[in-house]
Amino acid sequence: MKKVLVLGAGRSSSTLIEFLLDHADANDWQVVVGDLDEALAKDKINGSTRGEAMAFDIFNEAHQQKLTEGFDLVISMMPASFHIHVAKICAAHGINMLTASYVTDEIKSLHEEFEKNNAGLIMEMGLDPGIDHMSAMKVLDRIREAGHELRAFETFTGGLLAPSNDDNPWKYKFTWNPRNVVLAGQGYTKFIQEGRYKYIPYQKLFRRTEVIHIPEYGYFEGYANRDSLKYLDAYKLQDIKTLYRGTLRQVGYCKAWDVFVQLGATDDTYELHEVDKMTHRQFINSFLSFNPDDSIELKLAHYLNLDLESDEMYKLKWLGLFEDELVGLKKGTPAQILEHILKKKWTITADEKDMIVMWHKFEYYEGKELKQIQSYMAIEGEDAVRTAMSKTVGLPLAVSAQLILQGKMSPKGVHIPTEKEIYEPVLSELASHGITFKECEIDN
Repeated sequence: MKKVLVLGAGRSSSTLIEFLLDHADANDWQVVVGDLDEALAKDKINGSTRGEAMAFDIFNEAHQQKLTEGFDLVISMMPASFHIHVAKICAAHGINMLTASYVTDEIKSLHEEFEKNNAGLIMEMGLDPGIDHMSAMKVLDRIREAGHELRAFETFTGGLLAPSNDDNPWKYKFTWNPRNVVLAGQGYTKFIQEGRYKYIPYQKLFRRTEVIHIPEYGYFEGYANRDSLKYLDAYKLQDIKTLYRGTLRQVGYCKAWDVFVQLGATDDTYELHEVDKMTHRQFINSFLSFNPDDSIELKLAHYLNLDLESDEMYKLKWLGLFEDELVGLKKGTPAQILEHILKKKWTITADEKDMIVMWHKFEYYEGKELKQIQSYMAIEGEDAVRTAMSKTVGLPLAVSAQLILQGKMSPKGVHIPTEKEIYEPVLSELASHGITFKECEIDN
């Protein structure tokens, strides 16, 4: 009997664990779920005879020893900084490993040890990174193998709300880690445009957006991700003229979000004083000049050159930013306070559905003729638990685990899923679960 260990029983692992348990009888494998909270792990097992829960702390030597006790595969869903500790044990004992997190140089250094011990580690096997890699490489490799010259590659992904008739003017709620949303884009953004290196500082990021049209789904706006340049090597695009990775939001989101950036409300480097006594209104006012004769709304509008009746001001009002409601924290940085306020209106409710949208654009020369392919995917969630985000993060890991445990995929060393030997079987399996892309050729 094969044994697979899933480390981390949080929301992000729900789809993964459910898949493994559903397929356990047919494949004769045992699923063990480990978490600091053993009760949470038991809840994920949900009484399955093929499941087992255990308390697990990666810094506990006795628990570390459990990793070496007959597991054929370990899937780490723990915080990213913990993966290296799991990877070192798996590399030393020849245990296959999967995770959705970004690969690091420290983990890359384990490549030869994994290889020597006849085992593999695949990282970045989620949505973004993950499905984006595989779906892009499928088209990029096809263009290259046909002998065409790649000119440009752009890719955008967004975790959004599914279309609905509610009155939410942002058309957005948290579908994944809220902290990552609040801190998105900090630092400098780097990409290549028409053969030139381009950089966008954080304070300009949400003003430098572009409109993306996706067939069947309409218009979105996209802003650049932090570092597109690291994909030059990963995607073998060293000679490409344009390389741009971005995030999708509904039209109008970025201009309103830029209000928080310009105020300094997304800063995570210092704590504010007397947060326990602070209201939403006082939080906004703490970033504005002192003028007892003007309302906070008027001061904010003047400071950022907004009309009092603008869409941006309406969006802030809808969030309750001008209310005399207590924030509800004892202490916090501006970013932590903003996140806490946003959760009050941006937490997805039981009757709401999320949506994942991914879009790629490829430009290439076929002879002297410039051609363009667009490839896109849109997945809607079922409800607030079985979300599109959970599905698209969990299923790539789940089907990869199945392929490895069945002996249909045997990577050796440390990889991300940009190689045909990995992305072809995984994409094929994902298609059987409804995760597919449509392609269309666009006249230039």
